[in-house]
Amino acid sequence: MASSHDPVDIYEVLTWSRFGDAVKELAAMVAQSGFQPDIILAIARGGLVPAGALGYLLSVKNIFTMNVEYYTGVNERLEMPVILPPFLDLMGLEDRQVLVVDDVADTGHTLDMVLRFCTPKVLEVRSAVLYYKPHSVVRPHYVWRDSDRWILFPWASEEPVAQPKDGSTAVAER
Repeated sequence: MASSHDPVDIYEVLTWSRFGDAVKELAAMVAQSGFQPDIILAIARGGLVPAGALGYLLSVKNIFTMNVEYYTGVNERLEMPVILPPFLDLMGLEDRQVLVVDDVADTGHTLDMVLRFCTPKVLEVRSAVLYYKPHSVVRPHYVWRDSDRWILFPWASEEPVAQPKDGSTAVAER
């Protein structure tokens, strides 16, 4: 049995192997719903790996990225999410369906901001995440798992081999 200080109580650990199963199940949810995205929009950085995998599984080659900064550390965040350059231009995509992908809907503020940004500019926008936390302000259309723990993703759980150019300390994703 885990103690109150055991990392098992605090973290949800997603391994690379389990990620493969998770993203296949998430792709099946999207496909079975009948939604056929023309574009997958990855919220960088956490959504990059899931978005790329979903692109292959859903046969979508148009993968866009949107850089959003919100988390600055474990359970530390800016007051509100900030879209970083280069800024995404959705002009001419009024007839396209977009699937917005992130790793987790934690507070949901980042996902909510991106959905609000896209909605008036495209035909339809839906969202997919690996994890959803019950306190999120938005419930994504497609969710692999619910969790109230801090998520350790395989692409963000190791110490960086280099420090950021600006001298700040690198941070693990949530």
